[in-house]
Amino acid sequence: MTTLPPLEQRPRVGNEEALTKLTIRKGKEARVAGGYPWVFAGEVYRLPPAELDGELVIVEDHRGRFLGQGLVNSQSNILVRLLSRQRETIDQAFFEQRLRQAVVFRTRYAGLRGGSDDACRLVHAEADGLPGLIVDRYADYLVVQALSLGMSRRLPMLVEILVELLSPRGVYERSDVLVRALEGLEQRSGLLWGALPPDDLIINEGGMRFRVDVVNGQKTGFFLDQRLNRARVRDLAQGRVLNTFCYTGGFSIAAALGAATEVVSIDISADAVRLGALNAGLNGVSERCVWREANAFDALRELEKSDERFDMVILDPPAFTKNKGSIPGALRGYKEINLRALRLLNPGGVLVTSSCSHHISPAMFTEILASAAGDTRKRVRVIASCGASPDHPVLPSAPETDYLKCLFAEVH
Repeated sequence: MTTLPPLEQRPRVGNEEALTKLTIRKGKEARVAGGYPWVFAGEVYRLPPAELDGELVIVEDHRGRFLGQGLVNSQSNILVRLLSRQRETIDQAFFEQRLRQAVVFRTRYAGLRGGSDDACRLVHAEADGLPGLIVDRYADYLVVQALSLGMSRRLPMLVEILVELLSPRGVYERSDVLVRALEGLEQRSGLLWGALPPDDLIINEGGMRFRVDVVNGQKTGFFLDQRLNRARVRDLAQGRVLNTFCYTGGFSIAAALGAATEVVSIDISADAVRLGALNAGLNGVSERCVWREANAFDALRELEKSDERFDMVILDPPAFTKNKGSIPGALRGYKEINLRALRLLNPGGVLVTSSCSHHISPAMFTEILASAAGDTRKRVRVIASCGASPDHPVLPSAPETDYLKCLFAEVH
């Protein structure tokens, strides 16, 4: 069992009178008052001293009216990540309640109640009232990410609560992400509690089985947010299928278990392709799966030159933009791959195209598809516009949480 730090080292809690108050500038309070979970550094009259970083603060408007309380970090452009909009004590019991609520939510809405599925996102940061904290479940193991200073400092306490609530075999940290630098934090990963996840860790999802590399895989090991979209691919797949940016073959296996006769999968990572082939074997579809290690952009151009044709093309690339300044280049990248995919599709084929960048809005992404269709003189009908699975809920007050777009379109 992970032990809490000594009392004098624990983050301060509770007593509102003892907490520093930060005042939002006049005219800047509407977004926060409306439910937005962040206060930016440029929105307050005065920045707090650095010794308060990671601690609790009160947020008020210019009239002194209470707006909420959250964790502060003067090193970050996101100055305060709000934990609560109520006057309440923020202590270990508070975090235990939030984690319990997150688990109950997944039991109710994420399709894990008594079923065979054993992988999902248990905590989705701001959407679960735990800003900067990610917790993913893979069978009997938990993988956590602490993306903010406040959550990073509270990680021992949070792990203790998670162990008590869920009794996992092990808890592994994957806070090896670049975004931590924006919080003044170093990247880190490693075992936090219990046993190390095995190399052959296997999860179950909708009747499919996947080997997950928790220690070295992308994100926390798997793309859990595409769970329902994989199920839709399984329902719609037929004939010859192309899956680009395939990673370890989630969409590929789904298509092969559907009505696909052949699934060609492409990824630039040799490790991803290797795991994809293993996943095909786990699901008994190896004979219908072809795996290629290649740059997807190059492969799409080569397939077009070779006059290859498919009945479904899947585009699930990594985020092409991490900031607003790179949006124009990202738009060109998305346009190129969608244009080439449309040219590869047989009449009546289905394009499955995704973007996981919150900087690309749903409207922008739809316009990319419309523009590509116009350039190729294809008639395209969107048959489904989907987002992330329910274990990745969206806050309507925070557009950033609505990051995943996945369009299913019939092409003629």
